[in-house]
Amino acid sequence: MGVIIFLFSYLGTWLDENHPSPKIYYNKILVMVGVFLALYNVFRQVNEINKTK
Repeated sequence: MGVIIFLFSYLGTWLDENHPSPKIYYNKILVMVGVFLALYNVFRQVNEINKTK
């Protein structure tokens, strides 16, 4: 979970530094996408565990 969020944060920081935009903050957007993807992955894994029991 932490790795996914870190990678999206790193990509957002890189985009902010290399492609600056006054209206779009890539870091904030990509961190939120990373959090949602990480949570989705956790929920998916928990549902798989519950199916096997």
